Amino acid sequence: MPVHDIGTREQWRAAYEDLRAQEKELTRRSDALARQRQALPWVPVTKEYRFETDAGEKTLAELFDGRSQLIIRHFMHGPKTPEGCPGCTFETDNLVGAVPHLAHHDVTFILASRSPLATLNAYKQRFGWDIEWVSSGESGFNEDFFEIMRTTAEHRPPGNMLDMMELMALSCFAVRDGVVYHTYSTYDRGTDALNATWQLLDRAPLGRGTDFSGWPRKRGEY
Repeated sequence: MPVHDIGTREQWRAAYEDLRAQEKELTRRSDALARQRQALPWVPVTKEYRFETDAGEKTLAELFDGRSQLIIRHFMHGPKTPEGCPGCTFETDNLVGAVPHLAHHDVTFILASRSPLATLNAYKQRFGWDIEWVSSGESGFNEDFFEIMRTTAEHRPPGNMLDMMELMALSCFAVRDGVVYHTYSTYDRGTDALNATWQLLDRAPLGRGTDFSGWPRKRGEY
């Protein structure tokens, strides 16, 4: 454990009051960003994507399952990541508990990957996840949203993601009067805040650290 400053309760309190003021400002800024995120223009999805699901083939509109909002977690499991991404697996461990709560707030949450449905179901069973996971296969869904997120150099996913074409990303959609709209997408560190483990580590005494060799791993592989 590295050497750390030791102080009195009074010193801690003074430093904490300064930190708390900054945390409150960050909360206000986060609320403002959420409003800005929700104010983005909605873009109609004109291409008819088809997905393999446990209930048969479905369109993007049918994935909403009767709700008005849909969140799709692009999970890196496909031709170039046939064993499944450890990072996506780690994050999904942190997300599955939110699914029923989202469903009762008019939001359907699912995973989507390029691997065949049988492969995804086996992976899901391995980790005991109670979550809908669909195969986008060769529908072009993953590739198209990859292109959406790399339209400018400032917002271009890292080179390894360019090569893999299997996104570690999140895309959000709304449906209104039968029309599906793309509302928001983010990738890589943009999904950080969704992972409770990262957030807890940020509050632990030593934080996340800097050496991530061999961590995080899939459950059962530590």
